[in-house]
Amino acid sequence: MSNTADSLSASGKRARSKAANRRAILSAGRRVFARIGFDATTVRDIIRETDLAAGTFYNYFKSKEEVFEAIAEDSTYRFRTRLSDVRARATTFEDYIQQAYHAYFSFVAAENEEAIRMGAPHIALIGVRVDTPEMLAIADEIRSDLDHVLSAAGAPVTDIDFLTAAAIGIAREMGDHMLQRRPVDAVAATKFATALLLGGVREVSGKPL
Repeated sequence: MSNTADSLSASGKRARSKAANRRAILSAGRRVFARIGFDATTVRDIIRETDLAAGTFYNYFKSKEEVFEAIAEDSTYRFRTRLSDVRARATTFEDYIQQAYHAYFSFVAAENEEAIRMGAPHIALIGVRVDTPEMLAIADEIRSDLDHVLSAAGAPVTDIDFLTAAAIGIAREMGDHMLQRRPVDAVAATKFATALLLGGVREVSGKPL
């Protein structure tokens, strides 16, 4: 019985150690990518930013590209949780748009807070990627959400795909620009993006929302 307990304890410690090592590598990757940019970064730069040996790094990732993809996947997963919260709270189309934009802009601001504080010039690299399977799944969820809340408002849009692309495009482009401003103002970005999208939808639908 004691041997079993010891084995489980050792297994738990190994799992925690592996998770901690992976987090350390991703955190280091974020800092280095933000500081010197993706193209200039090498695996050695990332390793130097940690207390890990080179061999330990390669137990988790084969390249800087894999580190970057893992960062993007992790960010997208955590943003998806925020979007689920918006879906649960929003009661109207306008409410959904405002909350979704605020969730995104506040998320990318928080993701890059350390880099901004350090004055890193490449912070726009670290955000929610648009070309990953996870983000494509989020786009499908947003499409469904928009279709649902517009229908509930009695103002269906004939081309929901264009609307989804526009909503995501506004978030992505404005988010990148927001990160270059000082101070970084997620509230102002939310207000502008919400007004822009709602105005466009009113024009297309010809109905008040």
